[in-house]
Amino acid sequence: MSQQRNIQLGFTLVELVTTMILIGILAVAVLPRLSSDSSFSAYSLRNEFISELRLVQLQAMQNTDQCYQIEVNASGYTLGYFSDRTGNTCSNPVRTEQPQAFSGGAHIALAGTASQVFSITFDSLGRLISPACSGHCFNVVADETLAIAVESEGYIYAL
Repeated sequence: MSQQRNIQLGFTLVELVTTMILIGILAVAVLPRLSSDSSFSAYSLRNEFISELRLVQLQAMQNTDQCYQIEVNASGYTLGYFSDRTGNTCSNPVRTEQPQAFSGGAHIALAGTASQVFSITFDSLGRLISPACSGHCFNVVADETLAIAVESEGYIYAL
């Protein structure tokens, strides 16, 4: 009788595998929702903004007869198309894209002045006209501060 009792103690392989699968599903589905997503949003916003900068830069290089500009403020940014360029500013709006809103208290600021309201324009060679900066130009601020750099030749990258 004592030998039979020892055999029945413990878990079967099927029970162990089923438990491991359930723990894996919970880890994949529930844990990311419990953790803070503001770091993820900072990295996402930085990558999205770099893509927008590169898009405006390419459009400025391909369409020298128009002016492309990104207007940044505390609540988001907007891509605009203009028919004329006067100095470092664009005039006569042709079309404005849907505004992209910041979420979770994130924002983009100039690295030198911490200003959250500014315009970004490129010349026909893809160089940054406004704001006048080279190197570390923009900060994406959430629970972390992530940097965006624009070199004098126009190369845009994350620091």
